[in-house]
Amino acid sequence: MNTGRQTAGAVADAVPTGNTYDKYGSTNPLVRRLMQAFEGTLAELFAQATPGSVLDVGCGEGVLTYRWAEQLGERRIVGIDLEDPKLRSEWATRQRPNLEYRAMPAENLPFAAGEFDLAAAIEVLEHVPDPQRTLAEMARVASRHLLVSVPREPLWRGLNMARGAYLRELGNTPGHVNHWSKRAFERLLGDYGEVVEARSPFPWTMLLVRVG
Repeated sequence: MNTGRQTAGAVADAVPTGNTYDKYGSTNPLVRRLMQAFEGTLAELFAQATPGSVLDVGCGEGVLTYRWAEQLGERRIVGIDLEDPKLRSEWATRQRPNLEYRAMPAENLPFAAGEFDLAAAIEVLEHVPDPQRTLAEMARVASRHLLVSVPREPLWRGLNMARGAYLRELGNTPGHVNHWSKRAFERLLGDYGEVVEARSPFPWTMLLVRVG
């Protein structure tokens, strides 16, 4: 399985890591089926959060960020990721008046406390070297909710092994440095707020967390 997202949680002089496979635009029937469930669940939780403003941490090429910007109308959304010319080229193709992209790491966000209603990290936290620090910053700048997803382990690695991928790494996708079961991920996010929704679109874990 591939993430199709980059990560904004590495050190400042790093570059985006992880796979760049376009899972959102894949024509593979299996991937499309899995992504339909993933995106459907994500849309439900985003709607439940009813954000007036959004920070998208590790926005990658900006596919989701742009979709959310369309939904928000004139309301503010900021997507952040690490500096990378390829990402900037993608950002240039996804522009809206209410949408801003910034190149920065996620451990020290230059935003005020509660500046955004919602802070999201979709397929990002498995890549970052210090997820607790990234989550603490996200919780600081979010006034209402966190929306986060990660691969569900050990299912994710088992599926990779079953298809003969990354066998030397025991099924670990390149760039994944953190691994959580659904229960472990819920415990982690419980340190930053109340988990109000925990979903399992196969093979991911997705949580909506109320902060404050």
